[in-house]
Amino acid sequence: MKKIVPNILVVDDSMAILIVMEAILKELGLSETITTCLSAKDALAKVQAEPSYYDAIFTDLNMPEMDGMELIRHLGELNYQGGIIIVSEMDHKVISLAANLAKQHNAHLIGNIPKPVQLSQVGNLLHKIAHLNSHTLTKEPAITKIELIKALENDEITPYYQPKVNAETNIIESIEVLARIVSKEDGSVIMPNRFISLAEEQDLINQITFSLFEKATSDFENIKNQLGHSLKLAFNLSPTQLDDLNCPNKLLLILQLNQLTPSNVIIEITEQHALSSLAQLETLNRLRMHGFGISLDDFGVGFTNMNQLRSLPFTEIKIDRSLISNIETDLFSQVVVSSLINITSGEHLDLVAEGVERPEELAYLKHYRRNLAIQGFLFSRPKPKEEFVSWAKEWTETPHS
Repeated sequence: MKKIVPNILVVDDSMAILIVMEAILKELGLSETITTCLSAKDALAKVQAEPSYYDAIFTDLNMPEMDGMELIRHLGELNYQGGIIIVSEMDHKVISLAANLAKQHNAHLIGNIPKPVQLSQVGNLLHKIAHLNSHTLTKEPAITKIELIKALENDEITPYYQPKVNAETNIIESIEVLARIVSKEDGSVIMPNRFISLAEEQDLINQITFSLFEKATSDFENIKNQLGHSLKLAFNLSPTQLDDLNCPNKLLLILQLNQLTPSNVIIEITEQHALSSLAQLETLNRLRMHGFGISLDDFGVGFTNMNQLRSLPFTEIKIDRSLISNIETDLFSQVVVSSLINITSGEHLDLVAEGVERPEELAYLKHYRRNLAIQGFLFSRPKPKEEFVSWAKEWTETPHS
């Protein structure tokens, strides 16, 4: 079986720490190759030789010649895509600044662990990295281009729905529309990790998106009437789709055909790729001008820093599940999420915690005493329309403590 984080690099100027880390990683059995380096310069040279080889890098901060923060900066310059973990005790202000600096350097700093290193903490962070580096997870292979085209021709792109639930009131505030391919021959379901990347590579993503948008907006009035209260629909767009300056007009036309307005819709933009081109920024601005809600999806795994949240026209921020997983015991995630909550509260932005799977995570998030929406398997997995409506009716009618 493929390991969830195949290749790991550990950097520390203490041989004793390297020996301990190697023993812990082998005990966990989650990796195939463990490489150790006594200096950041040596580590950087290894990454430069093969930038995509290492899935995770554990690094000390205080090292001679080149320290950990300098190493992180250089990793960003190399466009290193793996997860980075600092192995050092850090003050909460240092954590917050380090996380923001890493984002500005285009590096994925996702946690820190103090010394002496504990096996459970390393295990938790490796699972976060496995989510970040989704290509390392054991999964079914992508479908072929021919299979994807056939699914489009057969009109098999199907909307599945997952709720965002207010943590205090338990009201379903919005529902995210997620793509599935459902075979008309045998009813088998193909998950998006098997076809979305292929669709982007083959320039077929717009066909999937607009097919999904048309079907879900057509369903929306019926869903809303059955649930008996107002809510919004949330759709995903990739940053590359924002390069199409005609994108807002296409969405507006579909809404008009289904007698909806942009105020009914939230557009979710993934944070995994930086918003950079003038076309992307213009499209984002025009969507907001027309009245669409704009959500920054997967915050925590990409390159949007805290200051950009103030300048770009977002109405909602979704905290990636790599920051939510085990947050009740993860100081790094607690500090980053707390900083985010302070900023979004001041900017009057809605906040969604995604990937909530455990009651302990929900209980901790409620401590923030902030109007927060929750999305995740703890409440509901994505479901086809009829199953979702049935679940939502039962949820609405059942008292929740």
